[in-house]
Order: sequence, then C-alpha cells, then structure tokens
Amino acid sequence: MTHVDFYILPDTTLEARLDFACRLAETIHRKGYRLHIHTRDEAMARDMDERLWTFKPESYLPHGLLADAIAPTPPVTLGWESPPDPGPDSPPIEAMLNLDDAIPEWFSRFERVAEIINQHQAVLEAKRECWQTYKQRGYPVKAHKL
Repeated sequence: MTHVDFYILPDTTLEARLDFACRLAETIHRKGYRLHIHTRDEAMARDMDERLWTFKPESYLPHGLLADAIAPTPPVTLGWESPPDPGPDSPPIEAMLNLDDAIPEWFSRFERVAEIINQHQAVLEAKRECWQTYKQRGYPVKAHKL
C-alpha cells in the first residue's frame, strides 16, 4: 500500500515550496529511490527542471522532463501527465512528489507519495482536501512539521 508523507512548511510563498521540493527530491534520490515529480502543468515542470539544476551548486541531481524522452530514463523525472509504466528492462519508479493541487488518479502505483504544504491559503485548502481523500481511502498518512 502507498505511504503518504505531508511536509508542512511555515512559509507562505510558492518559491519556498518549490525550493523545499528540490531539497526533498535530492533526499529521496540519495536514499536510493527513483522519483517522479508531478507538476500541475508544463510551465511548472520546466521551472522545476531549472531549479533542480541550480538549487545547490555543489551537487547534481540526475533528472529530466518526460516530455523530452530522455533515454535511458534518469532516476528523477518531471512531468504533468501520468508517467509511462517502465518496461521490463527498467527499474520501477518507487516515489512521487506531488506538486499539483489535486491527487493524480494513478498515485497508487508508487510505494511512497510526498506532498508539500505551505501556509498559502490556496495550497492549504487543496492539500487539506488531499489529506482527507487519502485518509478516507485508508492510506497511511504522516505529517512532518518543519
């Protein structure tokens, strides 16, 4: 069953939320998980792509946009639509970082899902609804206040 972690930030800005998403993506990758970062649209995916190149000058997080069809698929992918199922020769993607306001229908294909909440009213409302949906469906949900 998919485990869901909510990371609750004290900040109110989208910038802080996306900066934390970069740090979280690096942590997830360092733990050995293959990761998909799901965004609400192409513009956000491209913004996250740029952020992952620049957020920490001394590190490199191998990543790519699914729309760019990079082969072989890097350990961290970004996209705004459902990632394709990995082929028999590709390792599965174990984790998803959801930056969309809604829960994608296909979230349960991942072992772990991470959601980031900050103190912006629209994000709070959207993620409160996500929390309730996960709980109503019986998924284990854990909050991490930062």
